[in-house]
Amino acid sequence: MSPVADPGLCPQNHRCPLIESCPAEAISQEGFSLPQFDPDLCIECGRCIALCGKGAVHWVEESR
Repeated sequence: MSPVADPGLCPQNHRCPLIESCPAEAISQEGFSLPQFDPDLCIECGRCIALCGKGAVHWVEESR
């Protein structure tokens, strides 16, 4: 599984605070766009889901 950010819930008007909280450095962001989660780096700890104040991050099944 991999986390994703819901564009309807993520405000996309600031630097995502989850970037600094990810122990695997699996979250990136271009400007103030929707944060991206690298499934190859993600350790599935769930920290981003727990810490997102907007509830915008959730798990999805990877399609590889």
